[in-house]
Order: sequence, then structure tokens, then C-alpha cells
Amino acid sequence: MFVYPKRYDVIVVGAGHAGVEAALASARMGRQTLLLTINADSIGQMSCNPAIGGLAKGHLAREIDALGGEMGKATDMTGIQFRMLNKKNGPAVWAPRAQCDKKAYQFRLKWVCESEPNLDVKQGQSSKILHKDGFALGVETTLEVQYLGTCVVVTTGTFLRGLMHIGTNQQTGGRSGDAAAMSLSGSLQELGLELGRLKTGTPPRLLRRSIDFSKTEAQSGDEPVSYFTFWKEDLFHMEQMHVPTPVVSLSGGKYPPGSILDRVNGQLPCHITFTTSKTAEIIRKNLHKSPMYSGQIEGIGPRYCPSIEDKIVKFADKERHQIFLEPEGIGTDEFYMNGCSTSLPFDVQVDLVRTIIGCENAEILRPAYAVEYDFAYPTQLYPTLETKVCANLFLAGQINGTSGYEEAGAQGIMAGINAALRARNEQLIVLGRHQAYIGVLIDDLVTKGTTEPYRMFTSRAEYRLLLRQDNADLRLSQIGLEIGLLSKRNGDLVIAKQIAIETEISRLQKTFHLQDSVAKILSRPEIKYKDLPTRNEGLSDEVIQQVEIAIKYSGYIDRQEIEVGRLKSLESKCIPTSFDFSTVPSLRLEARQKLAKIRPKTIAQAGRISGVSPADISILLIWLKRSGSNNLKPDESTIGGCSCETAPDEK
Repeated sequence: MFVYPKRYDVIVVGAGHAGVEAALASARMGRQTLLLTINADSIGQMSCNPAIGGLAKGHLAREIDALGGEMGKATDMTGIQFRMLNKKNGPAVWAPRAQCDKKAYQFRLKWVCESEPNLDVKQGQSSKILHKDGFALGVETTLEVQYLGTCVVVTTGTFLRGLMHIGTNQQTGGRSGDAAAMSLSGSLQELGLELGRLKTGTPPRLLRRSIDFSKTEAQSGDEPVSYFTFWKEDLFHMEQMHVPTPVVSLSGGKYPPGSILDRVNGQLPCHITFTTSKTAEIIRKNLHKSPMYSGQIEGIGPRYCPSIEDKIVKFADKERHQIFLEPEGIGTDEFYMNGCSTSLPFDVQVDLVRTIIGCENAEILRPAYAVEYDFAYPTQLYPTLETKVCANLFLAGQINGTSGYEEAGAQGIMAGINAALRARNEQLIVLGRHQAYIGVLIDDLVTKGTTEPYRMFTSRAEYRLLLRQDNADLRLSQIGLEIGLLSKRNGDLVIAKQIAIETEISRLQKTFHLQDSVAKILSRPEIKYKDLPTRNEGLSDEVIQQVEIAIKYSGYIDRQEIEVGRLKSLESKCIPTSFDFSTVPSLRLEARQKLAKIRPKTIAQAGRISGVSPADISILLIWLKRSGSNNLKPDESTIGGCSCETAPDEK
């Protein structure tokens, strides 16, 4: 056994979207960090759709950026098409989405990780979590190398005992072409973590020249581009990002230098097509060959990203289903068939694809497949993403039962932040449901749990008018600045933006035109800022947008802020870690069992547990008051929630 001579503050296992954000967050906060991956060429790889954002997912990506994460910048530099979805609806549900150059995104993140001070990238397959007396101490690899550290963050994605299915054919692997991690699951179970099994899938990739695009509908990107990062100055001033000088630039400064858009001087179109009755006929005829329907797959698949088999079976009344044909990059002729995920045998896939409009002569470059993998039930985690069974061990990403790059990245950055804070012996951070979609995501996982791949939606957020994608910087950047993740320069830009917004709103409220204040005029649905009789021509578009939203939706925003005030009252009532719920005889048996299993940190979290009624909460409040526990106050250093977290020496 070889013990690596360097000791780390934080060790991150897995270099997907969760692992990259976790490792970069820890390193940028000044901690010596190790990023350990099975394949160093697959860092940040987009295993499925090469796209970032979408409904609610775009909110998560922008929140990662606001905290000081990398996903937004990587998307902006490697995107080939950008769109703002849902613009016909209110601003609460506007959502940025970008189609990315798959390989450019992957290799940019590889370069960013390799270039980051305090971060070591090493190739190796983790086989065991090293631990003693309830504390994680490091990891051991299949090459019998031990890396020691203060905290370990596990972000294994779909690689834990991953098994891929194409018809009756089975191959071990976390994704096509990469080996599975077959030993680590046993180590996690040895620690006391309960594991389950989930399934996801991916569609075929087609060869561009074999598609007849004349039969499809082209879908172009938006201009001007809706960038993900709030720090666009960083994109256009490469010296601040330490980015190598681009080899070729065609846009003349219209797009960020060195970006994919700059290299091709524009956006690439995607295309919309549809299945046919023949598609449904082939699927029904071969349904018994699908591993999902034959019983070969044990794991539960994603409800909101169904396979084409599920669509045909569960929506039998629909005559056709929409398929998006999306380019995978500027250096490849591969096209991604969004909406056609399947695990049918390859010969059936060939026939199926050729029934889709425009794909009558299509050639499959890579077949579709399903992959099932182990995950840890997320109710075994604290809201900090630290496991309850082992101190200093954090889990993030698909290992916690989520689906999607954005959900993974959001957990990754929070796990990385908290691991770094633990290594610095500082208070950990919990974002509240009223602060961020990240807070909603993590609270849902650790409080309600999941038995199927969890996907974020705007409908999951009670305060979505406050949690818009356009104000993530105003909500979260101060936190990133305080913990040392966001640069002072970018933090100062947010403060200046906030002052400009407040100053202009105040001016509009105090300025009158005829009998009405200018603010009241702007509150009319048909009036835009540019229509006002008095304007500040020096304001940026971002500030104007915030002013318009704040004034037009002020009544709704005020109501949600009152609701948040009520929530904060309950969030401030902490439940001691050592509290024994079995000593409360008036609690119903179901409530007592679930409270003991989840061990909520606050009264508000307890109230969100399925099976815990308002009457149970009232009883719990009485007992906490009797024991004097309600006098516990949240630590001022805690951002977003109660500070009553378990200290390492209490475990």
C-alpha cells in the first residue's frame, strides 16, 4: 500500500459536473484539493444532451455562477446556440438554455481544473472510503494508493456499479466507453449508507449528412445572446480569466474572444421533427425486447424524461411526438436526438430512427442505451450534504438521486463550499428555500427524499417570483464574496448594481408626471422603461430590467416577502441534534418514526416532511418549549438557515 505524501484538505471523488464545481469551489476558497477521476480526459463530459439550462435548470446554472462557480462561464464560452425560454410568460419562469459544443465544454473544464491553484487533478479509480471512529480520512484506489485528507466529497454520477443495457446486451460501465466503479458501493454500505438503484438513458446520435433537414423545422438562437454568467466583462477581457489567446476570431468583438460563437461568427440552428405512426408500430411490436419492459432493468427511471417506449405506451392517444435534432459541436457531424431515449436492441433502433421525419436514411453513429446505477437515499444527509453516518463525508450529484448537469453542479458547489468550510473549521452553509433554487433542491432531497431521478421545476419553489434567474447575483453573490469564493471585483460590481437599482426606483417614486408618479406609470402592463417621460439613459439593460420587474410586480413580491418572513420565524426554531422524538408521547407513530429518520434541523424543515401534520408540529413546539430548546438562536455566521448543525466532535 502506497500512502501519497501530500495531505489534502478536501478530496473530491469523480470529475463530472458535481465534482468539478466541488473541487473548484474548495480550491478557490484556499483549500488544498484533490480531484480524483477514473479518466482525466472525461472531466466535465456531457454524457447525455450537450446542453445547459432550461426550465428551472437555467436558474440553478445562474445561481452556481452567482456564488462563484464555473458552469455559466463554461457554457458561455462553448455554447453554439442560446435561447431564453418562456418569454411569453412572467419573469419568474424565464429560463436561459444553451446548446454547447460537447468536446469544447469538456476540454475547457479540464483546462480550468488543471490550471486552478490549490487543485491537483489525478487519474485513479476510488475503491474505498478511509474512515476511523465515524470520521472520513481519505480514499483508497484500485491501484492500492491511499490519499489522505480532512474531508471527502463523493460525486460518482452514474458510475456506482453502472450497468448499460441495449436490448438483452449488458455491459458494465458508467457511460459508453468508460468503466464502472464496482467496489466503492460496498465501502459506502460498510459505513452504514443505504443504497438504491436508479436508471437513466440516452438517445442515438446520428450522422449529419444522413439527415434530410429540408423536412424539419429550423430553430435559431436569440440575438443578442442571453449569457449565463453575470460577469460578462470576464468573457470579453481574457486577461482577467487567464485564457489562452484564440487561434482564430471571426466575430470582430461581437462575441467573447476565443468562444465557439466567436470562432464561427454566429449561432448554429437546431431542428424540430416528429415521430410517425410507423414509429409507434415498431415500438409496440418490439416492446418485449426493451429491458425496461422485460424486467431486465431493476432501477427506476426518470419520470420527466421518459424513453420513447414510455411515451408510446403512456401517451397512446398522441399521434406523434416531438423530436429535437441538435448538433453536438462545430468539430463533429454528430447530432443528438433529443426526445428519443431508448434501450431497444440496435437493429430495432435502426428501423425506429428511420420512421422519423427527415431521418428516413439516417445513420446511427452511436446507439442509444440505458444505464442503471447505485445511489444513496438522500434523507441520510444533513442539509449541508454531509452524511449523517460519517463526519466529513459529503455526497453530491446523481449519487443523491438527482438527474441533470445543473442539479449535480448545484449540489457540487455547495458540497465543495461546506467541505472547505469544515476544513477551515468554520460554520457550514445552508441556503434556504426562500434564497435559492439550490436551497429548494437540497431541502427536497434531504427532507422528502426521492426514489426516482429528481428533476428541478419552477413549480417546486414556493417563492419563485423572488428566485428569478435574472436576480441570482443580487441574492447570492454576497455569500460567495463572504466565504472567499467570488472575487472582490465581481462582488463590488453586484453592490454597484444593487445601488443603481435602488436609486432609480427611489427616483421614479419621487418623480411625478402630471398627477402620477413615474413609478406608477411604469407599473402599467403596456409601459416599458424606454416609454417613460423621464429616464436615466446611463443605466445598463440589466439594471433597467430589475427596475421594471420590481415596480410592475411589487404587490406580488411584497406578498411573497411576507410569506418568507413567516418561514424565517419557523426556520429560526432549531431542533437540537440530540433531541429524542420518542420522548414525545403525543406525536403520532408515523410522525415520530419519520422525524427520527430524517432528524430535521428546524421546525420549518420538520413541517415539510411527508406524514408530519400541523398538529404534530404544534405538539413538537410545545415539547421544545418545555425543554427550553426554543431559546436556541441561529448563529449570525450561518447564511440561510439554522446553525444547529452537528459539530464533528459530537458524532
